[in-house]
Amino acid sequence: MPWKEATLMSERKAFIAKALEDGANLSALCREFKISRKTGYKWLKRYREEGLAGLEDQSCRPHHSPHQTAPEVEQVIVVARQTHPAWGSRKLKRWLENRGYGSIPAPSTVSEILARHGLLDAEESHKHTPWQRFEMDHPNDLWQMDFKGDFPMRNGKRCHPLTVLDDHSRFLLGLRACWNETTETVQDHLKGLFREFGLPARMLMDNGHPWGGSPEFPYMRLTVWLLRLGIPVTHGRPFHPQTQGKDERFHRTLKVELLNASAFRTLDECQCHFDNWRCLYNQERPHEALDLDPPAAHYHPSSRPFPEFLPPLQFPPGSIIRKVMAPGVISFRGRRWQVGTAFWKYRVGLVYDDFDDSLLHVYFNNFRVKSFDLTA
Repeated sequence: MPWKEATLMSERKAFIAKALEDGANLSALCREFKISRKTGYKWLKRYREEGLAGLEDQSCRPHHSPHQTAPEVEQVIVVARQTHPAWGSRKLKRWLENRGYGSIPAPSTVSEILARHGLLDAEESHKHTPWQRFEMDHPNDLWQMDFKGDFPMRNGKRCHPLTVLDDHSRFLLGLRACWNETTETVQDHLKGLFREFGLPARMLMDNGHPWGGSPEFPYMRLTVWLLRLGIPVTHGRPFHPQTQGKDERFHRTLKVELLNASAFRTLDECQCHFDNWRCLYNQERPHEALDLDPPAAHYHPSSRPFPEFLPPLQFPPGSIIRKVMAPGVISFRGRRWQVGTAFWKYRVGLVYDDFDDSLLHVYFNNFRVKSFDLTA
């Protein structure tokens, strides 16, 4: 049994005093003090070598730690964390290994090093717990686009960051510092992306301006232009931002790693920092959802080139062609039908349903955009 906690030193001193008496029986003393003979001999030996100081508790830390991380490696990890304060242990380990540091310890050890240096926030780490998300099978199957919430610059004006993200690879196709959130601004930026990366098979956006309308008339001028290019548009469910989970999660990363750490003076200064960070994000930053590869390792441009001149509109065979008049209506069977103001001055194709002649479908460039019940 151990010494009594309340009188630890006094018990040891009393034991030593009796053990040093002439004719002392050490075995009997150990039974009296309820300790083992091994413990008794240990304290007697320490007292003879060190005096009363030998009766104090000693550190259990080993004299040698052959597996302890070398100080220079710890310093490399600390500097990496200070350079990228929002990155966790797994990202830091992979990033350092990719840069030629081959002796980086396991992520758990990296976390211990960060904690030891006061660089690990347990509450913040919990927020970054990875979870499984659905993703498209190939690059360019789906691009997600949205505006990150605008923020003030030091010149008193505001920056509206426009982000475009590839669903499969998480590759950041575009990060643009914009003055506003107008159709013209977004369209100009998309033209540059389409010229550089080709056309996606589909795009996903929320229901806000400039790409979303009402549930009854969801198309805007921007989305009609995308349909002209053969790019169908999907909108997230209203009040469900998780539909665009990857872009929403990316916005949090952008905020933590760049926006929170900087104060920009002008839009040009914003764009300069955006370009530098976008390069880091795509080329170097390990991504949890990509087995710690950077997004560029999983992305390639689309095989569909951007047409500098829009091709003629296409319609299903047998379509009844009508021109959309102001304010977004067509005339059919002596009645006016509201298609949507975004299609004003364009032509649309009308096709009867294969199974119900009272149902009429409206097509724009081979995409169904509306249906009418002729009996209503």
